[in-house]
Amino acid sequence: MQLGPDLTLGQFLKTVEECCPQTAYAVKLRLHEMADGELKDMEYFFSTLPTPFTAFDTEAYKTSVVGLFMRHMLLAYNKLSFSQVYKLYKSLQHYYHSHYAKPMDGQVPALVADDSEMDLTSIEDTVGDRVDKEELDTPLHESELRSDNTPSRGPLSQKQAEYFLARQAYLLKNDENKALKPAALQEELNNMLKFNPDFAEAHYLNYLNSMRVQDIFLSAHSLLHYFDRLILSGNDGKSNGDEGYGRSLRYAALNLASLHCRFGHYQQADLALQEAIRIAQESNDHVCLQHCLSWLYTLEQMKGSDSTVLTEDSVKMAAHFCLPYLASLGIQSLVQQGATQGKTAHKLMDALKDTDILHWKHSLSELIEISLAQTTSIWRMYGKSTMSLQQAQLLLNMSSLEPVNFGVQQNNTEAFAVVLCHLAELHAEQGLYGAVSEIIQHLKEQFPPHTQHAKLWMLCDLKIQFERHMNEGKYHLAEPLVTAITALNQLEGLYRKAQVLKAVNRSTEAYHILQQLQARCEKTKCTEMVIRVMLSTAELHWESSGFSTALPVLLQALALARQHHLQSLASETILHLAFTQLMLGVPEQALNVLHEAVEPILAHRAVMDKGCAMLLAARCQMAVAGFKPNRQGQADLRLAASALDTLNEAAAYFSQLNCKERLRDVHYLQAQLHRSLGQILESNKSAMLFRLLDQELQSPAPPVSMRL
Repeated sequence: MQLGPDLTLGQFLKTVEECCPQTAYAVKLRLHEMADGELKDMEYFFSTLPTPFTAFDTEAYKTSVVGLFMRHMLLAYNKLSFSQVYKLYKSLQHYYHSHYAKPMDGQVPALVADDSEMDLTSIEDTVGDRVDKEELDTPLHESELRSDNTPSRGPLSQKQAEYFLARQAYLLKNDENKALKPAALQEELNNMLKFNPDFAEAHYLNYLNSMRVQDIFLSAHSLLHYFDRLILSGNDGKSNGDEGYGRSLRYAALNLASLHCRFGHYQQADLALQEAIRIAQESNDHVCLQHCLSWLYTLEQMKGSDSTVLTEDSVKMAAHFCLPYLASLGIQSLVQQGATQGKTAHKLMDALKDTDILHWKHSLSELIEISLAQTTSIWRMYGKSTMSLQQAQLLLNMSSLEPVNFGVQQNNTEAFAVVLCHLAELHAEQGLYGAVSEIIQHLKEQFPPHTQHAKLWMLCDLKIQFERHMNEGKYHLAEPLVTAITALNQLEGLYRKAQVLKAVNRSTEAYHILQQLQARCEKTKCTEMVIRVMLSTAELHWESSGFSTALPVLLQALALARQHHLQSLASETILHLAFTQLMLGVPEQALNVLHEAVEPILAHRAVMDKGCAMLLAARCQMAVAGFKPNRQGQADLRLAASALDTLNEAAAYFSQLNCKERLRDVHYLQAQLHRSLGQILESNKSAMLFRLLDQELQSPAPPVSMRL
């Protein structure tokens, strides 16, 4: 059985042929006989059909799906008058011959009405009128079909309209890529509302469609129209025996508050939320009050305020009223706040474990996905890339708990987009840019630019490109990306602008931007960005005021990283401290400090950080060994040999990223070290490699002592 709206003959035959080519040929032959014959040929077809009450040994038995369908069809046909039978026959001819007529003018010829429109359970003979007025001339919605996107121009029947709205709403929620484009969907909804302005569900889908394109005016307009029509239709008096009118009012105010929250209109959202709370309290609607409380703490978070107390109250009340979905959302919000406030990982994971039990118990697949995506992000924030990768793979390989409708594979939600972006960044950190390209391409296919989650992969892609160009020393290619990053995330854009300015020796401008950025991040409690800004500020101190002035900044950054258990940033800060100590003339202390950070860096950090750590370790070993350039016989041979091995390891890391500036530094140190040890042949080889890279880069090499 093929369930759905009417299809063109070509699409119908293609569908049948995929299941059974012989049946498709028989259908085509029978249609040809009736359409090219006479009216009696169609009458003969209906007279020869086996009735559901006599076909005991076939699929048309009365209790089968096919049997029920045939019974409906025969009852409808037998109720038709002769003039209606003739019109049905002419419609059949038009349906058949239009398959060979080109073009189709964007309409699918309707053969018969759907069974709900024919009202077969009614004993009154009203079928003929409906066939005359609607069924035989109803153009169907082309965009519902599998291979056509041409919009319809006529009214849809009630059943067709409901099917279309349900399908598009489901696709917008689970797989926006398969839904109609915003402009095409808007055109179809306008056409639908033109024939039925009081169709409440169409107004709601219009609201969802407007949200996709960030149209605040049309979103609010459609949302209010939806609740107005819902009140008029009287279809909403279903909540705890409450009056439908009051229920619509409070949920209309709540939805309006959520709409303003999404657009960042916090004052308007707060007013709408207070209105929803007032009406819900008057009606004693505890469920609506819990939804209001959830949005209240969400609104406080978006404002940058501490909403921990509100969130805890929401979780307690949701558990009291047996609302597992809201309780779980509250716990996940508490976990997110705890991560930013410096809670330890085991406490957060215990909380998420308890929510996972709740999710599986109630089959809340959407929250299971969110929980796994949140765990992935938390492990990555803490610097545990292996655990983050494991959680990402767990989500990507998880089967959906929801029934799959309309061909949706349940992998186009925000949680999947977040996890795939993390996966792309983890591969980029290891220099696996081929895999990154495949992941980004998959994201582009699953989340096209017009979809609501496309900004996630856009920002991820830009950040990866930026880091790659910076690692390769192509600052002229990295600079144009700053504008695009700023459009998607202002804080990330400012930070990367400062990085580019610092790289091209515009230190004063970079310093001013970093100071502004640090003040903004401290206000919004964005700890990770604060630490990254401090590290960049310390690097500017190296180049200007000296290494001693960088120590207080680095110590403050290290304390902040350890307070919030950010192991990745703590290791990077230790690298900066070790380099500062090396430049201040205490290489032994620098080497001891460096040993503390090497293990987590090699286990979890990016290839670039591994190379920098090995290069710094080699320089510390050379300094401890008493190495001095262009002087032979005075270095500790054991430490010098160890330094050479460390430099070779650093060169391997930098080669993975094609980081030629760093490779130039490595070859320079290798040549000096080989010469001091009397290894002239190896020294000449390293010097030649240095010379080739220096000529290729065509830029003066900065002093090795001035950068990490």
